[in-house]
Amino acid sequence: MAKILFNHVYKRYGKYKEVAVNDFNLQVEDGEFLVFVGPSGCGKSTTLRMLAGLEDISGGEIYIGDTVVNDFSPKDRDISMVFQNYALYPNLSVYENIAFGLRLRKLPKHEIDLSVKRAARVLEIENFLERKPRELSGGQRQRVALGRAIVRKPQAFLYDEPLSNLDARLRVQMRSEIISLHKKMGVTSIYVTHDQVEAMTMGDRVVVMNKGVILQVDTPERLYNRPNNIFVANFIGNPPMNFIPGKLQEGSGGLEFHTNRFALLLTKQHAGQLRKQNLIDKTVILGIRPEHISFEENEIGGNPQSLISGVLEFGEFVGSDRYYHLKIGMESLLIARAHPKYHFNDGMKVTAAIDMEKALFYHKETENLLTD
Repeated sequence: MAKILFNHVYKRYGKYKEVAVNDFNLQVEDGEFLVFVGPSGCGKSTTLRMLAGLEDISGGEIYIGDTVVNDFSPKDRDISMVFQNYALYPNLSVYENIAFGLRLRKLPKHEIDLSVKRAARVLEIENFLERKPRELSGGQRQRVALGRAIVRKPQAFLYDEPLSNLDARLRVQMRSEIISLHKKMGVTSIYVTHDQVEAMTMGDRVVVMNKGVILQVDTPERLYNRPNNIFVANFIGNPPMNFIPGKLQEGSGGLEFHTNRFALLLTKQHAGQLRKQNLIDKTVILGIRPEHISFEENEIGGNPQSLISGVLEFGEFVGSDRYYHLKIGMESLLIARAHPKYHFNDGMKVTAAIDMEKALFYHKETENLLTD
């Protein structure tokens, strides 16, 4: 096991030196399970491949433990990588696929046999050792790929979107198996995905990337509840956070957030933070999660200064919740998450309460978080 450090790492491509990864700085702790997440083309897989030695870096340093590995070949970095497409040898049996790397290292035959069978037992593929990959399901093939990785006992595991070829039900099963395996082995792991659910359920910490840049590194809880900028707030969460532009103005009861349709009273904490930043009479962006827009009567009756009214365009039933799309005037469409007991018809006029304790405020130009 080892810490991993990216120190001002860059990756540039082509004649015009297009930047794919820009000044990447990150320390992965020994034994940590870290997830890279972001849209396609954000640089997450490129960063992983630079760590693995499959891509040259254009600048900076990568450490595994205390060693700079920039000039090390992939086989000398003491890491194991699990790929999206399994990368199994079709003409070899499951046993031979798992044993392949150990044979290249010329380990004793009895040691190879012990390692392969131990890995097969952990991954519950003991009965498939004589089969060829074509005789296995997608989930079984992925277990074989994991088995080939864990028998090497590396300093770090790297996962490059390993579950994206599986159906939704099998992805849920496999991600729980990967986390269970990590807890048993305790090896430093970096996992790349574009799926925010995988990122939030698997990572000790999550790195959100866009356009080759780290936007936030945090625990899943803080990433969801305190996204540092509008991109992260919009990317993490399903349905995504609602965003409403409005102006901050002093009112009789305190600082208020005004649109041309409603005014909301800020908490004392938020008001104090925004006053210190000289944002009175300035436009800011209010962010609110769908679950913090409530149709509960006690919320509506008890918070007259946090109410919005609008027309329900349509609702979506998803089993444990209903998502209601609420039109406020001509410009704002908000999504509210409600208990299934609330059943409104399309076109109804409704009133809802916004939980201002959970509201976040973002700068209009920089889109960075203004409040804690």
